[in-house]
Amino acid sequence: MRIVHSEEQFLDMLHAAKRESMKSFKDDNVLLERYIERPRHIEFQVFADQHGDAVHLFERDCSVQRRHQKVLEEAPAPGMSSELRAAMGESAVNAAKAVGYEGAGTVEFIFDAVTNDYFFMEMNTRLQVEHPVSEMITKRDLVQWQLHVAKGHPLPATQDSIDRSVTGHAIEARIYAEDPENGFLPAVGRLKHVRYPQTDGTLRVETGIKTGDEVSMFYDPMIAKLVVWGNTRKAALDKCDQALENFQIIGTPTNISFLRRCLNHPEFINGSVETNFIEQYLSDLFPEKGEGLTPNERTAACMAAHRLLEEMERKAEAKAKESADARSPWFSRQHERLIMPSSFSIEFNLQNSGEAAPTPVEVTVTDLGDGKLRMRVGEGEEEVEA
Repeated sequence: MRIVHSEEQFLDMLHAAKRESMKSFKDDNVLLERYIERPRHIEFQVFADQHGDAVHLFERDCSVQRRHQKVLEEAPAPGMSSELRAAMGESAVNAAKAVGYEGAGTVEFIFDAVTNDYFFMEMNTRLQVEHPVSEMITKRDLVQWQLHVAKGHPLPATQDSIDRSVTGHAIEARIYAEDPENGFLPAVGRLKHVRYPQTDGTLRVETGIKTGDEVSMFYDPMIAKLVVWGNTRKAALDKCDQALENFQIIGTPTNISFLRRCLNHPEFINGSVETNFIEQYLSDLFPEKGEGLTPNERTAACMAAHRLLEEMERKAEAKAKESADARSPWFSRQHERLIMPSSFSIEFNLQNSGEAAPTPVEVTVTDLGDGKLRMRVGEGEEEVEA
C-alpha cells in the first residue's frame, strides 16, 4: 500500500506497488482509493421490512478506536448538521433498498472531516455491539423491531416519526480486560471482585461477567458495555465518566482509566473526534507515571504505598504464624529478607477528589534496613523517607 501526496509522486508509487505485488502475488493489478487524511467512522442504523419500506434511526460516531476496533461510540455524531444527516441517512436507506434488504443492518461510512464528503465502506447485516446508543436516543427496542419485522409486519415507525422523536445524547464505553499502557494487550485471569454502577433508565450495563469468572485467551476480553444517556452531550459525558469511576474490577488490568482520560480530553469534549484520536493525543492519554504531581500528591502517593506495604506485612505475619514449629525460620519471616529485592516498585492510580480521571503513579521503594524505607515517586523528584 502506498500513499501518494502529489501528482509528481504518482508514477513512482504506482511502479513500486506493482513491483511489490508481482513479487508477492504474481499479479500487478493495482486498486486506487482516495486517501482520507482526517477520517471519521460514522455509521447509520437501518431497518427494512418485507413490504419494501426502509428507515434509518440516526447515526453513530465510532471514531475513537484502538487496533481498528471501536472503544467509544456515541449518538448523534458530534457536529452533524441536519442537512448532512438527511443526505447520509438517505444514502444508507437507498443502499438497503438496492439489495432488497430485510431486518436490521448497519451502513458504515468513512467521513472526511475536512471536506464533509462521505464514502460507503461496508454494511453489517446485523445489530452492532453499539446499537444501544441508538435505542437510547430513539427510545425504541431494536431487538423487538427485529422480531416484529421477521414476522412479516410493517416497520413500527415512519422516518418522519423517528426524526421527531430523537432526543438527547448517548455514549457507549467498552470495558475490556486489557493493558492500554502495553499496546492494549489483552489480559487474562480470574476476576476476584466485580461491582458495576447502579443502573436506571438512563444508564445500562450489559454484561455476562461476575465475580469469580475467568477472562480466558479463547474469547474477546470485553467485560461489559456501559451505555448512558443525557439531555445534552455534556450531560452524557459527565454521566459516563461518573459511572466509570463507580466500576470496581479486580483481577486483571482494564481500560477504565484510559476511557476516562479520553472522555475528559479537551478535544473529545469539543467533539473533535477522528479515527486517529488516540495516536494524535498519545502523550495526553498515556501520561508518564507520576508526571506533574504536586509535593502534597507525591507525599500522598508515598503514604498510600506505605499503607499497602503494611497490609502485605500484616497478611504475611498472619500466614507465618500458621507454622506449627516455632523454631522454623518461616515462623519469624526473616527468610523473606533473603529473597526480597532491596528495591521494588508499586503501581496504582491516584485519584484526587474533584478530578476527572486518576493519574497513574509508580512508587519505587528501597529497603534501607532497620525498618526504614525510602520512597521515590516519578523521575527526578524528591525522595521521602518513611
